[in-house]
Amino acid sequence: MHPKPTRLAAAGFLVLIVISSCRKNKDIIQPPIVIQPPPAFGFYVVGYFPSYRNAADVPDVKFRMCNVVNYAFFGVNATGLLTVNDGGGTMQAVIIKAKTNNAKIFLSINDGTGDGKTNFRNMASTAFGRNNFIKDVMAKLRQYGFDGIDVDWEFPTTADGTDGTFTLLMKELSDSLHRDAKYYLTAAITSGKYAGSIRDAVHDELFTYVDWFNVMVYDDFSTTVPYKQHSDYNFAVTSFNYWLTIRGMPRQKFVLGFPAYGRPSGITQSGTVLTYKTILAQGGSSQSDSAIVTAGGFTNYTIYYNGQPTVKKKAILAKQIANGVMMWEKWQDAADNNSLLKAACDTVGRVY
Repeated sequence: MHPKPTRLAAAGFLVLIVISSCRKNKDIIQPPIVIQPPPAFGFYVVGYFPSYRNAADVPDVKFRMCNVVNYAFFGVNATGLLTVNDGGGTMQAVIIKAKTNNAKIFLSINDGTGDGKTNFRNMASTAFGRNNFIKDVMAKLRQYGFDGIDVDWEFPTTADGTDGTFTLLMKELSDSLHRDAKYYLTAAITSGKYAGSIRDAVHDELFTYVDWFNVMVYDDFSTTVPYKQHSDYNFAVTSFNYWLTIRGMPRQKFVLGFPAYGRPSGITQSGTVLTYKTILAQGGSSQSDSAIVTAGGFTNYTIYYNGQPTVKKKAILAKQIANGVMMWEKWQDAADNNSLLKAACDTVGRVY
């Protein structure tokens, strides 16, 4: 028989185990935190899908044409957190359609107020507000299965200091979204045509934090000047020249926005702005950039839009000197061979 160990010996044995365990834990090397964007995936074809549209109206092939679908919008509420807008089931339908057709699905966030900036401004003004907002963003991404977010703050400005807090917000979003290269970060920004406090609010630092910019090269309209096209080819050239040549935005981060709707010129925009497919239904041509239409109490007025030839020219230029095209918005486009999205994809050789 072996003698029983004394209580003292047993206690000593336990101490040795604890010490050994502690030494082993100290030897474990924790993996470093990696903050970098997820992999790029070629020429971006981005289509916004608003919550107030019906996903069933847009065929699957139109989702295959895009490699990114931006669901628009969740808002920022008065407490600085996200307002979930599921569109009465539209969000889930769009998420399913995007994923089924191999498109990434992003959550696009706007301000959620009538003036477009109050809630963003208040939330981003403090470190506490930004931190709470970003925590909520991360939770919503995981909850609903989004691949990234698109920030549509229209617009931060140097006039009230929101250029600085916008920059801080995007940096902190980048730090969280890009941890372990998990989620993408994009932003919708002004065309850059007009100098001033809005254009200057986009600091060069953002070129590092943001994966790409959806540049809104449309809505250059006038209610007093007639015969003005709100999104012509030269407008795109001007935007490219400013952001790429003058400001030095990396070419792979410029995504050119084009409209799937038309605007009149020299008259009110209320009730007179029409979707591209409505313009075609009123006799407009997919091969033209203007048509005579009737709407909003106005009879036989001229509306200006982008037809397929102009979209093709823009897509070629974007392919040559930038890295993508973006449409506002998918539901407004034609569902047949007159589609502007189809024209863009066919021009750049995107297989769908």
